[in-house]
Formats: sequence, structure tokens, C-alpha cells
Amino acid sequence: MELDNMELREQMCDICHKMWQLGWVAANDGNLSVKLPDGTFLATPTGISKSFITPEKLVHIDKDANVLDSVGDYRPSSEIKMHLRCYEERDDVGAVLHAHPPTATGYAVAHKDLDRYTMIETVIAIGSIPVTPYGTPSTYEVPEAIAPYIQEHDVVLLANHGALSVGADALTAYYRMETLELYAKISLTAHLLGGEKEISRENIDTLINMRSKYGVTGRHPGFKHYRKDED
Repeated sequence: MELDNMELREQMCDICHKMWQLGWVAANDGNLSVKLPDGTFLATPTGISKSFITPEKLVHIDKDANVLDSVGDYRPSSEIKMHLRCYEERDDVGAVLHAHPPTATGYAVAHKDLDRYTMIETVIAIGSIPVTPYGTPSTYEVPEAIAPYIQEHDVVLLANHGALSVGADALTAYYRMETLELYAKISLTAHLLGGEKEISRENIDTLINMRSKYGVTGRHPGFKHYRKDED
């Protein structure tokens, strides 16, 4: 069911508050945007903690990040360039979420991807998770760095920065970020216990085929790459 404008704004605020409560963002970190039916966007404003976001503070912008309307002098984050590039690259993307979940960001800072097949739920929900090349925040370096990866991945780690997830809607993007952080925690624990054990190729194939059964949408290229390595 499609949300009306106020319901959507309230949902975005709920997600922002949840991100802050989970410790994925500090101070003014992180940003969320959603594509509207008319091709414009709602985005979180710059300079405000996600714990203080309220519906009227969200900014309505066009595809060039021009402010169409806002209450007060609110502007979108300078990282909106990264969001808009995701929408340009994929017409199935309806929301973009950027945060700094601590364990996943630890992998990003260490330049260690999560391109492995070790947890059933992660294989089904988000697939492989690469680390994109370093880009200076707020510049066009980040959009350029993520563009090739967003074509095939729903979740990526941003080198020395954080994580980015996309989805058909805001909740899907949020759930993917939540799945990423839990997977990163589990992977780190497995590493401390002696190392992760990958799921067999046959079972990975079965899990991939279950995605449609569970209504999982998005892009999942990882198994293609896994097969290439194995063949």
C-alpha cells in the first residue's frame, strides 16, 4: 500500500530515530532519501542529529538537489549526490540509506569485504557485500566510486566511511542495513572463533532460488561471481 506524504515522512523519521538508537549514527551523521511518485525526493536535512528529525524538517528536492520546499532554512546533506547517483543507476531503487553501523563500518575501514557465503539469511536477503573505492565525502568522487557496484549490489561498504543500502522503499533499505550490521557482527565473532565456514555451492544455489519465495527483490550478483571462481 502506497503511503501518503505525511505517513512517508513519519516513516522516514521513525527510521532515523531507530538508526540513532542503534548507534549507527552520531552527531549529524547519516542520511536517508526516498523517491516520490512524481520523480522528486524527500531527504533528511544536513546539520541535524537523526534523533531530532521531525516530519516537517525533511527537505523536498528535485533530481538536481534543488530545494523545492522546506520549513525553515533546511538543506539536504552534501552527500545527497551519492543518493541521486543510486537513483540514476537503477530505476528499481525507491530509497537510499547511508549510516555508520559500527561493526560493518569496521570492515569498511579495514577494507575487508563481506563477499562470502556463510550465513543463510544473508545469502537470501542481501547477497554479497563489496567494499567500494575511497572517495572524499560530499564530492562527486563517492558517486563515481559506488556507481559500478550499485548496478549489481543492494548493499555496499564505503571504504573508510560507512555503509550504503538501497531498496524499493525506505523500510527495505533499512532492513538491508540492519541485516548487514548483524552479519558483520556474526562474521567478526566467527573470525575470533577460528574462521568462517562457507556454505556449499549446492546449498547456496538452493538459497538463491528461495529469494522469490520470500518476495526478496533487488540485485544479487554474488553467486554469479562465486560460480565464475569455481568453474
